[in-house]
Amino acid sequence: MKFSTMKLSDFDFELPEGLIAKHPTEPRDQCKMLVVDNDHFDDKKFYELLNYVNAGDVVVFNDTKVLPSYLKAYNNNGALININLHKYKNDLIWEAFVKPAKRVRVGEKLVVADDFVFEITAKDDGGIVYLKTNYDTKEFFNKLDYYGKMPIPPYIKREVESGDEQNYQTVYAKFSGSVAAPTAGLHFTDDLLKRLVEKGVSLEYVTLHVGAGTFMPVKVDHIKDHVMHSEYCEISFATANKINQAKANGNKIIAVGTTTLRTLESAVDKDGLVRSFCGNTNIFITPGAKIKSADMLITNFHLPKSTLLMLVSAFCGYNNIINAYKHAINNQYRFFSYGDACLLFKA
Repeated sequence: MKFSTMKLSDFDFELPEGLIAKHPTEPRDQCKMLVVDNDHFDDKKFYELLNYVNAGDVVVFNDTKVLPSYLKAYNNNGALININLHKYKNDLIWEAFVKPAKRVRVGEKLVVADDFVFEITAKDDGGIVYLKTNYDTKEFFNKLDYYGKMPIPPYIKREVESGDEQNYQTVYAKFSGSVAAPTAGLHFTDDLLKRLVEKGVSLEYVTLHVGAGTFMPVKVDHIKDHVMHSEYCEISFATANKINQAKANGNKIIAVGTTTLRTLESAVDKDGLVRSFCGNTNIFITPGAKIKSADMLITNFHLPKSTLLMLVSAFCGYNNIINAYKHAINNQYRFFSYGDACLLFKA
């Protein structure tokens, strides 16, 4: 099947509601892991990742940190308004999604607390509102840390709980900027990272700040017509050099998550060398794309009709992914952000 003829319906599947994970597996590395090597599937546990890597291999992580960007506020009429901050525009303005959007209007205040107030300066047709604050950057983030909650995805149909503060953050998170977690990394524990290092595996880090666009539905019938959202990412010269050296030595590169793969593919040249990179990327990886940067991909199970499902189909083959998801559903794997993992070999 050619990418130019693929339709959104080609990436649809029926998922039983009960397979959407509402809480993570404890401990994190005890979740199930489906290993997909072309058309061969193995049912494993995540800690068994150690059996698939060797000394000299490089595992690449996204070290972004999730902001507590979910807030509850009240408008001028006292109605409860849910705010999900989406993108930092400048020192004073944030893009955000609010619910119910029809209850807010330009010019009114949204009050989180007496000392934390937004003003709506604009609304657009895409459901985004623009919120202005009068706080400097340090003061704003201090207030966000105090009043904000983790922005768990909308398909986890429950209220945010105290445990989400830790559960919806990777153990290696470092640089604040995401409004959604790079969820493939949620399965790693400090102990598993230590055991990887003891085995001689190199751990390297890139940064991609995940935006709310990752949850935005594809609305076109032909996927070639989809316009991908943009996100900020960076990869250092040292990390790029480490990856290139490992590749030259014949070792494997394992990308942890679709965000990491998108960062690497945004930085790779036509010869397969990864370059240092800093800027925005709107790369859209779809079936037919030639993946140059990584040999294996660790990821979760993704939503029907999503750009992430298209990406993994590009990585290990459309038919392989469709059959793997059927296998996962039949074997009661848990789906989405708090669900189980896949270890995908590049087709």
